[in-house]
Amino acid sequence: MDNTNQKKALINGEIALFLRGLIIGKVLTLMVIGGLLWWLLKPNLLSRSSVNSSSNQSSNALSSTASTFQTVADVPTASFNYGGSTAWASIRQLVDSQIQSARPELQLRYVDPVNGSPGSSSGIRMLLDGKLDFVQSSRPLTGEEQAMARERGFTLEQRQVGMDGIAVVVNPSLNVSGLTVNQLQKIYLGQITNWNQVGGPNLPITPFSQQPKDADTVIFPTNSDLKEQALSSNVQYVYSTTEAVRQLSKTPGGVYYASARSVVPQCSVKALPLGLTSGQLIPPYREPMVSPEQCPRQRNQLNTQAIKNRSYPIIANLFVIIKQNKGREQQIGDAYGKLLLTDQGQRAIEQAGFVGVR
Repeated sequence: MDNTNQKKALINGEIALFLRGLIIGKVLTLMVIGGLLWWLLKPNLLSRSSVNSSSNQSSNALSSTASTFQTVADVPTASFNYGGSTAWASIRQLVDSQIQSARPELQLRYVDPVNGSPGSSSGIRMLLDGKLDFVQSSRPLTGEEQAMARERGFTLEQRQVGMDGIAVVVNPSLNVSGLTVNQLQKIYLGQITNWNQVGGPNLPITPFSQQPKDADTVIFPTNSDLKEQALSSNVQYVYSTTEAVRQLSKTPGGVYYASARSVVPQCSVKALPLGLTSGQLIPPYREPMVSPEQCPRQRNQLNTQAIKNRSYPIIANLFVIIKQNKGREQQIGDAYGKLLLTDQGQRAIEQAGFVGVR
């Protein structure tokens, strides 16, 4: 090998050695920088991990303190009869089934009245007569019912567990902007008989209602003089809200009032805004209103916010009516009320479409 070739080989070796050193140096530099970054960020990472751990612990603690059906003590082991408001139907389907699943020792049986239609009034009457153990009611007790209980040697407690509204529904073809509470009352007293008297078309009004003695909901305050007045002879009585909705769909001038939760989602009727004055009409549904053509793909939902803040003019409070007689009826009524007032019970009531009270 001549001198020229020796020089070329030496240069190539030096270049290779240089490149190898450069690469190793770069790698070491990156490792040092990475180590420094990890060291600098370590406190933040530990702090963040601590915060997440504390957050999870707080969440678990909150969850563990929530009251459930299982946390209610003194739930009797037996089968009990109850009845009352048809507005509570979704509670019976959703909430009561959950209660019995969680507490299988408790069996509940809904009982219809032998005579008359099911409702708050008929249920309270059956409780007074000893035919039920407790009652679900969409209205407060009257003075007469309290007096009748005292005559029979016990008292009645009404324990509120939820809230609903009372909605006014008409045939979807009726063109009327809404009603005031006073106008609604006058319709049922026979003082307003045509829709043109409240800004609607020239069309006779056909009011539908449950029999007052079986009524599920009321539009006259229990302490009002109007409560004592007889309803108009034009009122057509129905057995249930289901029958009323069916009749309204065939009656252009028909009107009916019932639990907002029961009628607002219906496709074949239209709920009217209601107010204390004509300038403050509040819909019982969440706006915008779903038209009958969009139903049942979409359904109107209850205006829970207006009910919760009581800006809606007619609120129906949901009560468990408990017989205070120091017997099995009082025990089950008290336990059922406590179950509905747990965190789990209140969530289930809202899932059933009502407004909770806690």
